[in-house]
Amino acid sequence: MELKIYQVDAFANQVFEGNPAAVVPLDDWLDDALLQKIALENNLSETAFFVKEGNRYALRWFTPTTEVDLCGHATLAAAHTIFKYLGHDGNELLFFSHRSGLLKVTKDGEMLTLDFPKDDVISVEMENFLLAPFLQKPVEAFKGKTDYVLLFPDEDQIQHLEFDLQLISQIPCRGVIVTAKGDKVDFVSRFFGPG
Repeated sequence: MELKIYQVDAFANQVFEGNPAAVVPLDDWLDDALLQKIALENNLSETAFFVKEGNRYALRWFTPTTEVDLCGHATLAAAHTIFKYLGHDGNELLFFSHRSGLLKVTKDGEMLTLDFPKDDVISVEMENFLLAPFLQKPVEAFKGKTDYVLLFPDEDQIQHLEFDLQLISQIPCRGVIVTAKGDKVDFVSRFFGPG
């Protein structure tokens, strides 16, 4: 078997920057165990696999150890691969995941925009297990279906956030999103998914 594998640096204008993801276009789905072995061999935080189905692409994401429900940077990497290397005409792509639903990526020049599925969040108390991993302190805390969201006062705190990944890994959730209002954009965020 021969597969093309692309490595794409998302959120970057040049190689060796941003957030790398492997992208593997498929004609048909392979066995889950084989997909997992390919992701392990790639040894990146995520590998995106997709199969074209009509006017959209079925999409799945694997870490080196497990399949995950959603991965934004690997979705953008897959879209970049389809636009740049697979000759997709137009400025819009539709992806479908059985775990996270319909995802739309639009292209404007070199900029790609991903519409994430909505996740309702509730305000929660800022308990010590949420505060302990971070040197800076958030102003509000929220809980979604699988993640905590911590709101910080400004973009500078997000960019220079000091944290303890070991303590983050003990928070009972899939991941922790830290966010703040942006200076030149609507907001800035970082995602910590240490599991």
